[in-house]
Formats: sequence, C-alpha cells, structure tokens
Amino acid sequence: MDQVAWLRGCWETHTPEGTIEAQWLPPRASSMLGVSRTIHGARLVDYEMDLIRERGDGLSYESHPSEGEPDLFLSVAIQKQKIVFENLKPRFPSRVGFELTAPDRLLAWVDDSQPQGRRVEHWYVRVACAGE
Repeated sequence: MDQVAWLRGCWETHTPEGTIEAQWLPPRASSMLGVSRTIHGARLVDYEMDLIRERGDGLSYESHPSEGEPDLFLSVAIQKQKIVFENLKPRFPSRVGFELTAPDRLLAWVDDSQPQGRRVEHWYVRVACAGE
C-alpha cells in the first residue's frame, strides 16, 4: 500500500457539473478508503466510495458509485507516483488511473483503453481536510 500512499488527503476540482471533493484515508490494514462527492450549488449531484487494497502481488480498486453497479479493477501499472487499474468488462470505463503530477496536483482519469477512444480527466488540487 505504500506505493499509493501519496493519494492520501483531500482533493478538489471544479467542473461544469459542479465541485468534486475527494478524500483518501491513509493506508491501514492493507487498504485505502476513498470517498468523493460532486456538489452543484447546494445540491448533491453524485457520490462514490472507493477501496484500494492488496490483491495477490498487485492492488485492486473497487468503485461503488451512487448510480450504477460496483466495479472491480486490477492494477496493471504501478509506478512511483502513478497507478493504472484495468477492468476487462466491455463497458466504460475499462481503465482508471491516478497520477501525482506535483506535490499538490493529482490527475484522475478513466478511459476505454482505446488509443483514440473516450477519456475523462479530472485535475485536482490538494486542499485542507475538514477540521484541519
């Protein structure tokens, strides 16, 4: 889990759909828990709970979105400050990635694993967690 400990903390980005707030708890018990919510004005638009945990010699990423079924992705690339997970089910997204591009900048993305395919990116900045 030390390979993804750089995810811990609170992150925020602004999109046309609203503000996305995300928080990842520090690694503990071979896992990291994450939660995010999208807020537009005073209205909750979307939320998701996520779990990264050790699985064999890699990591797994379980997403639990507010809309849709939970999904499981397995790590296919783990680097110093970048991780990519893949799900071979024939639906979007088939890959999820996180990359720390600077100490306070995080790129989170999903795609369909095709060279010219669909990709959605969110650029987050680190923010103080509530109560800090």
